[in-house]
Amino acid sequence: MNNGTRLLPATVIGSYPVPEWLGRMRNDWYAGRISKRHLDEAHDMAIKAAVLDQQLVGLDVISDGELRRDNDVDYLLARINGVEIRPRAKTDYFDYFDAAVTRPLHASDDLGLVEDFRFVRQLTDLPVKVSITGPFSLARRIDDTGYSDNGELVRALARTLAAEAGRLAAAGAQILQIDEPFLAGRPEEVELAIEAINLVTEGAEVSWSLHVCWGNRYARPLWEGHYDFLFPLVKQTDVQMLALEFARTGDDDLRLLEQHGWDRGLGLGVIDVKSRQVESADLVAARIRRALRVVSPDRLVINPDCGLRHVPLDIAQAKLAAMVAGVAQVRAELGAEQPVPSTQRAADS
Repeated sequence: MNNGTRLLPATVIGSYPVPEWLGRMRNDWYAGRISKRHLDEAHDMAIKAAVLDQQLVGLDVISDGELRRDNDVDYLLARINGVEIRPRAKTDYFDYFDAAVTRPLHASDDLGLVEDFRFVRQLTDLPVKVSITGPFSLARRIDDTGYSDNGELVRALARTLAAEAGRLAAAGAQILQIDEPFLAGRPEEVELAIEAINLVTEGAEVSWSLHVCWGNRYARPLWEGHYDFLFPLVKQTDVQMLALEFARTGDDDLRLLEQHGWDRGLGLGVIDVKSRQVESADLVAARIRRALRVVSPDRLVINPDCGLRHVPLDIAQAKLAAMVAGVAQVRAELGAEQPVPSTQRAADS
């Protein structure tokens, strides 16, 4: 990841708390009570606030908070040619659309992520990360009668996302993240997911991260377990970093990185987004120190376990402040305000 000059860069996974007023406005838009222009203006305002929040708390890499997205799936599915949405209305904005594919997908000209990136890019000088829900997870929310083999749908979605990644790279995006929130629920299909991830990454020569969690629907895990199912196959992915959750589940899975010789970056989850208890800076620092036993500091990025969408804003701000303070403790112990080695910056950019 191109993360500037500091070791142990602090970032978010992607999503940021959705203000209650914004959720209500989305529901108003689906009910036809406000215009799309009015909703877009509200999105712009919320994103500006989220970017400012992230800068003020001291993050090193930021996102737009995914605040234009109803959930982790619909924003993309609604923009992919050949995906039928029936109907395009919801009672609650966070619900999933009923999506179907009845014939092979067509090439999609634009999924909207380039415009989103350009908007946040002009708000900050900090590195900006763009997250993309992966093809495996997108396919889980589609009723597929268009392909005889569901794997073909996953691959077709991957090619569509690869094209969007290429457009993002051309617009100046350097940090892209693939989110596969449904993979933990279908561990037996990890080979297909990894094949599709590599199709996506072929679309752009950027710093790629892969985020895999245990689900985060309404701040509840959908599955339990360990990341054993990812290894060793995940080593075949063309990504520079894995972003995994450790705060909620504990750090037992750090053994997998050592056992399987993972020599790339790790996004270390140190904040439990499914709890409203605010971690202390000391606890965050302790979690980072444990990870440093198996991951060198120049390969470690610090983040929450998952997105902050379901965390109340004041609690999310406090959790991020504790995360930044914990990072500062460990940086001080390492004497780590020195620049990242130039060889690492070259590899990550």
